[in-house]
Amino acid sequence: MLFVTPELSDQEKEVVGEIEESRRGLNHMLREPPRWYGPLRRTAFARNIQASNSIEGYNVSLEDAVAAVAGEQPSEATDEDWNAVRNYWDAMTYIIQLANDTHFRHTEALIRSLHYMMMKHDFAAAPGLFRPGSVFVWSTATQEVVYEGPDFELVPSLLQELVDDLNADHSDTPPLVRAGMAHLNLVMIHPFRDGNGRMARALQTLVLARDLILAPEFSSIEEYLGRNTAAYYEVLGEVGGGSWHPERETRPWVRFVLLAHHRQALTFARRIRETERLWEAIDHLAQERGIDERNLGTLYNAAVGFKIRRSEHIAYAEVSERVGTADLKRLVDMDLLVPVGERRGRYYLTGDELRGLREKTREPKEPLTNPFAA
Repeated sequence: MLFVTPELSDQEKEVVGEIEESRRGLNHMLREPPRWYGPLRRTAFARNIQASNSIEGYNVSLEDAVAAVAGEQPSEATDEDWNAVRNYWDAMTYIIQLANDTHFRHTEALIRSLHYMMMKHDFAAAPGLFRPGSVFVWSTATQEVVYEGPDFELVPSLLQELVDDLNADHSDTPPLVRAGMAHLNLVMIHPFRDGNGRMARALQTLVLARDLILAPEFSSIEEYLGRNTAAYYEVLGEVGGGSWHPERETRPWVRFVLLAHHRQALTFARRIRETERLWEAIDHLAQERGIDERNLGTLYNAAVGFKIRRSEHIAYAEVSERVGTADLKRLVDMDLLVPVGERRGRYYLTGDELRGLREKTREPKEPLTNPFAA
């Protein structure tokens, strides 16, 4: 027996409708990918990877998470943190590939393979293999065991039940709720020695990606979970009850997931508006100064606060080393970029003019409401 999806109340159905309408709106805004889509998508992907790993104690800067997505080397991440982030990126890129696979089916082998991709840097975690014994979740805050997974001998049958449920026809259940319940059941089964949280969050993103409303990078709530980790653990503790109790009420979890999607959709909408305005401002600046449009991505990345390296500019602009070096020198001469360091270690930061454009195009962050508070 798995944790069961509750029958949605009228209020919950209304919130689902609001979220789905927001997602359709975001999809419409991104349907004809504008020139700024690439940087926005890359940063969204990086935020998800950064957040999901931070929940487990692997912390990298957003800049290093973007480097992972771009296939570049990190600026400051430790080897342990970098390996965790890069491997999670491997698994998530495969999930993106699967989003449009017409022959797709959920399988136990897929879940184990994704786990192997995520955890291959740590063979002590037995990547891709079911745990051979008991598993306990330890709270560093309270210094106590807060959850014990089901008996290890039950894991294969429980995971098969989850796979069968994922492949069943649940057209009467909103994808947002199906994905959330997949997350809940996998994290409660806790089939692996380590990496269960990351695997459960990735599975939720996979179920959402198969919905084909939004690209996986914009469907995930991993960023929200990373920013609200205490609340995330609290609701899992409330629903889990300390050990395997699939008969417990799951409504608090469903509401938490819907709240996360509601708030994340509003956040993405704001970021899309800001990105569009900033890109247009940079484009206008480039036309005024006679700057080739191949430099727009680099100027945008600098404006939002990322360090610019020559290798990254060359790859993004698709130019030779000579042309890329000349591009950066010209942007420095125009005071749009500020060089830091010498030779191999040199990188570039945003100049005052670009920073000013960024500030002018930002929106004030409105307080995020709770649709269940009424």
